[in-house]
Amino acid sequence: MSPRRPPWQQGARRVAGVLLLLAGLGGCASLVPQTMALREAWPAGVALSSENAAVPFFPQQDYQCGPAALATVLVAGGVELSPDDLVKSVYLPARQGSLQVDMLAAPRRYGRVSYPLAPRFDALLREVAAGNPVVVLQDIGVGPLVNWHYAVVVGFDYPAGELYLRSGETRRLALPFTVFEYSWKRGGYWAMVALPPERIPASADAAGYLAAVAAMERVAAPEAALLAYATALERWPDNATASIGLANRQYAQGALAAAEATLRQALARHPDAVPVLNNLAQVLSDLGRNDEALALLERAARAEASPFAATVRETRALVLQRMGGSR
Repeated sequence: MSPRRPPWQQGARRVAGVLLLLAGLGGCASLVPQTMALREAWPAGVALSSENAAVPFFPQQDYQCGPAALATVLVAGGVELSPDDLVKSVYLPARQGSLQVDMLAAPRRYGRVSYPLAPRFDALLREVAAGNPVVVLQDIGVGPLVNWHYAVVVGFDYPAGELYLRSGETRRLALPFTVFEYSWKRGGYWAMVALPPERIPASADAAGYLAAVAAMERVAAPEAALLAYATALERWPDNATASIGLANRQYAQGALAAAEATLRQALARHPDAVPVLNNLAQVLSDLGRNDEALALLERAARAEASPFAATVRETRALVLQRMGGSR
């Protein structure tokens, strides 16, 4: 984020120019296509109004809307911190703002899963209706002037035509859907949530969520990743990636029996999955059951053109070494 306008131009003052612009253009449908689409089809299963009034508020200081927005969602999710704790992680003095990549990265160090939403209104509305505050990137400049800004959507009332945001120095900024979309569209419809590992975003798909968990796993405490994979497996019990991720965390913690149980459940659902066969063989070998391990590796080796063939060969060599010979 690199704001180019004075920091005192916040909240409703910024929005006024956008309102005038939209009014002058007659609410052209091409400017706010997603708002127009909502008039035709409201997202299935989403209430027409919802607001989480308990979401905290941290007034923005100067250009530091990034730390303030992240603190809002992290504190709402149970992390004890202040915007000042995030400044070094996400605020770039030279740019007088924060980059999206840093906004996604910072919550992972607190054991939270950062999930970028699909660039659609229905994804944002589903998250807010589920009680998840959503960080959004807006361009609240007027005309050709660019003024990037992070805010947090905490509610909406579709019959009233408004969304409610923690924004700048305003605790509850009410924006018409059209005005919000216009500013949000200029930011590429970018949005994110940052949730505890036991909660999955309402709009998440398995592949995207597991990628987000893997990113968190690299920097968070092991317990956070273990819980996130276990939660993902509850939501998507047929997902082999979730099973492997959970088993890997169990294995890393020395819980070999638990890792075996997880991988056996995965194998029952995916009998030809080479990574599952290989990892289960590794666990069984570590448990001293090398004959069982070797049988699984032979099954894995029969898979044609597997990208995991080299890994299977390495595991087989280890098992044979432990057995004291070669076959």
